[in-house]
Amino acid sequence: MARIAGIDIPKNKRGVIALTYIFGIGGSRAKKVLAEAKVDESVKVQDWTDDQIAAIREQVGSFTIEGELRSEVQINIKRLMDIGCQRGIRHRLGLPLRGQRTKNNSRTRKGKRKTVANKKK
Repeated sequence: MARIAGIDIPKNKRGVIALTYIFGIGGSRAKKVLAEAKVDESVKVQDWTDDQIAAIREQVGSFTIEGELRSEVQINIKRLMDIGCQRGIRHRLGLPLRGQRTKNNSRTRKGKRKTVANKKK
């Protein structure tokens, strides 16, 4: 099992798919990393040599990934909340940010339904 950027990437998957297990590396960036490291993207991780792994580590190290990226995202969200802009307020209230309707959907953002009892007569 290869270890890149503190993450154990699965050895039985192709290189492009395996690199996407690292937070901050998606499909296109994984292809770019493998191309610059001169590794064929269809080769499985278990077939990589030590030199190829070192080259991939070097390429991946040039990006902001994992913990550093997560903290950067959290700082950006906190900044929005502190300045009190629309997106920050929506973050604070746990509602969708980008103009989605909330009457029927948005359960993932709002959480489980809270039943409101009717007024007794």
